[in-house]
Amino acid sequence: MVSATVGTGTALGAVVVSLLAAPAQATTPAGTPGAGTERVAVAATAAPDDAGLRAILRTARSQGAPGAMARIDDNGTVHRLVEGVDDRATGRTISTNDRFRVGSVTKTFSAVVLLQLVDEGKLKLDKSVNSYLPGLLPDNRITVRHVLSHRSGLYDYTNDMFARTVSGFEAVRNKVFSYRDLVKLSLQKPRTNAPGAAYSYSNTNFVVAGMLIEKLTGHSVGTEYQKRIFTPLSLTNTFYVHPGTLIPGRHANGYLRPDTAGAALVDSTKQTASWAQSAGAIISTPHDLDAFFSALLRGKLMSAAQLTQMTKWTRVNSNTSYGLGLRRRDLSCGISVYGHTGTVQGYYTYAFTTKDGKRSLTALANTSNNTTVLNTMYRTLESAFCGKPATMSAARAADPGAAQGWAPGWAPGWAPEERHEDIAPAITRD
Repeated sequence: MVSATVGTGTALGAVVVSLLAAPAQATTPAGTPGAGTERVAVAATAAPDDAGLRAILRTARSQGAPGAMARIDDNGTVHRLVEGVDDRATGRTISTNDRFRVGSVTKTFSAVVLLQLVDEGKLKLDKSVNSYLPGLLPDNRITVRHVLSHRSGLYDYTNDMFARTVSGFEAVRNKVFSYRDLVKLSLQKPRTNAPGAAYSYSNTNFVVAGMLIEKLTGHSVGTEYQKRIFTPLSLTNTFYVHPGTLIPGRHANGYLRPDTAGAALVDSTKQTASWAQSAGAIISTPHDLDAFFSALLRGKLMSAAQLTQMTKWTRVNSNTSYGLGLRRRDLSCGISVYGHTGTVQGYYTYAFTTKDGKRSLTALANTSNNTTVLNTMYRTLESAFCGKPATMSAARAADPGAAQGWAPGWAPGWAPEERHEDIAPAITRD
């Protein structure tokens, strides 16, 4: 294995890059789950663009992130890039070995557990949630599949909880909620759509997922994560500590930007994360997230039949689709990558892999409530999986949209921008 590390006070080592071939990617018409045609993607043969990644991390710092990092596991070759600090008080350089709160990346772990339960015959995706949790939801038509694909119509309680960033966070920082407390908050508001009618991201869905895990197994979600995922994959730096407030061992502190321009960042590292639980409370590292998503797409965590169910897509926007607890991003070079984003107070995470699981990226900025940084970190996907910007290939030149920078087969309107939807999705941040 050859490794490279780039960052403040570090040296660049030699990098050996493995070439990848991307298989065909499925596309799905906007708002249509499980439908679509196959298109042949441009092969992801380009080496990761370390210089481009370094520039992106530095830009994130200039925009308000104390630190930023990226780790690429490329079929045996590891790229590590870091900029800035993981602790503003000590000035310690951020490290790709740091643990951090992964936010909504937790949703993929929760979905994996439930799909394993489908494999075991304990759960059916198209059965009503209320058949497993009687009386929980106001509509018997809401199925497990609706919940895992954000098509239940359940209102996201975080919209109200975090309408004001710092005061909202401080009100729940040390609070411990039950799952039913969180569902009750959601049900105080009207549903956003009829079951199955539309995609509408809601943390409530994965609170319900946690309740299903605990009801069907008789164990806590933390126990099931450990038994089914952490231990089998040797994810020794991945934890579910709820309701504990501390991140064990060396970690990156998280810094929450207040709503008031110019106000000081708030160290948001210590919290119960009880407002999130099975929707967003896991702690991990870049190595472990890369290993997790690689194993998932290689079919090591569930049957082929359930992985197929997980990757039945609902189009979210021109470059994003959602399956069951899994996102697909369609990149400018014509390939698609699979994983999840995560936002929790003080942390923005991108964790994605190729369809064959051979090249994986985890990127982190230790700030939040800063959509400028969020969109900047999105660009790490382009540098990691598409490589250096290059002269248009013959394959792209043959595509009508190529001159405008669209990936093959894309419609006009594509732009590599992230929506702030992991936490308080209805709240627009500057």
